[in-house]
Amino acid sequence: MQDHTAWINTLATHDKWSLSSWLNPSEATYGIKHVYDHVGLKGYSGKFDERIIDLIRGSKDVLYVEKDTMMYANELQRNAPWGLARVSHRKRLTFKDFNKYDYDENAAGEGIKVYVIDTGINVNHVDFEGRATWGATIPTGDEDEDGNGHGSHCAGTIAGKRYGVAKKAEPVAVKVLRSNGSGTTSDVVQGVEWATLTHQKAAEAAKKSGAKFKGSVANMSLGGGKSRSLEMAVNGAVDAGVVFAVAAGNDNADACNVSPAAAENAITVGASTLSDDRAYFSNYGTCVDVFAPGLNIESIWRGSKYATNTISGTSMASPHVAGLAAYLLSTLEQDASPKQIKDLILSLATKNVLTDIGRGSPNLLINNGYANDFRDLFKDTFAGDY
Repeated sequence: MQDHTAWINTLATHDKWSLSSWLNPSEATYGIKHVYDHVGLKGYSGKFDERIIDLIRGSKDVLYVEKDTMMYANELQRNAPWGLARVSHRKRLTFKDFNKYDYDENAAGEGIKVYVIDTGINVNHVDFEGRATWGATIPTGDEDEDGNGHGSHCAGTIAGKRYGVAKKAEPVAVKVLRSNGSGTTSDVVQGVEWATLTHQKAAEAAKKSGAKFKGSVANMSLGGGKSRSLEMAVNGAVDAGVVFAVAAGNDNADACNVSPAAAENAITVGASTLSDDRAYFSNYGTCVDVFAPGLNIESIWRGSKYATNTISGTSMASPHVAGLAAYLLSTLEQDASPKQIKDLILSLATKNVLTDIGRGSPNLLINNGYANDFRDLFKDTFAGDY
C-alpha cells in the first residue's frame, strides 16, 4: 500500500496540490486525508479531482472507489428507563414491574471497555461515577466534548449507574460526529479503526502481563447510505475481537440498504416500544438481528453533570444491546468470542412477542437471561470453538 500512496503523492505533486494534506490533514484541500491499515480494510480517503479519481479507479491495486458520504445520528424525539425493565422480563411490562430491572450486580460489565463511536460523551456526568473516559476526537478541529448529547445518551444506556444495562462498564468516547450530529464516512471509519487498534493493544498488554482480559464492545448509533468501506471496517473490528452493536436506522425501510446496519458481523438492532410493537420509524428486514427498547428512552445528556433527556430512535435501541454484551462478557466465567456473544444474545432473546416487525425481521426482543441462568446456556450451547 505504501507504493500506491506514494504514487498518489507523486500525482499530487505534478498537479501542484498541497502536499500538506499528507502530513497535516487540517490544512488539506486536495490530497490524502486518512490512511487506513485496519485489519478489515486497507485504503485511504481524501479529496481528488475527476482525473485523479479515474486513475485511482483504474489502478490494479484498487478494489473499489466510493464517495465519502455523510453519516447521521439515528435518534428521533421524546419521555423513562422502561427499557431496562423490559430487557430483564420475558412478559409484557405491567405497573408492578414497570421500573424493576433484574440483573447480576456482582459483575454488571465490570472491567469491560465500551467504545461509543458517536458525538462524544459527557464524561463528567455523575451517573458514570468516574468510569467514562475520552478516547479520541476524529473530526479535524473539534473539541474533546459532546456538544450534541447523542453520544452521552447512548453511553448512559450502556453504562450509567441509573440508566445503564451494564452499570460497571467503562464507556470510552470516540468522537466521529460533530455537534450537529453529522460527520463523514471517512471519519467514522477512522473511529472504528482507532477503537479496534486500542482493543488489540489492550489485549496484547494483558497477554504479556498475564492479566485477565475478557474483551471489548463497541456501539455505533449512526448511519447513512451504503458504504462498503464502513461495513468492511466494522466486520474487521469484529474479526479482531470487538463485539459490535449498530443501529438499524430510522427510515421504516430495509436495513440492508444502509450502513453500518448491513455489516454482517455486527449485531444490528431495531427499535421496539413499551407495548412490544416495532417502533414506527425502525428499519426492518433480514439485516436486523434483534430488537431492543428504542421509544421514549431516558438517559444522560450534555451541558451539566446532572443533565438528562428522553428521546427515541434505533440509536437508543443499539446501546441496550451493547450494554448487554458488556454485561455478559463480564459475567461469564470463560472467554467468549464476538460471535459467541452475538449467538448468546440471540439465544437469550424473548421470541415471538413483538408485533408488526416488518418483512424479513426476526421476532426477537433482547433479554439479559437473569431469570434463567444464562451461564448454563452458554456452557451447554456455546462451548465449542468459534
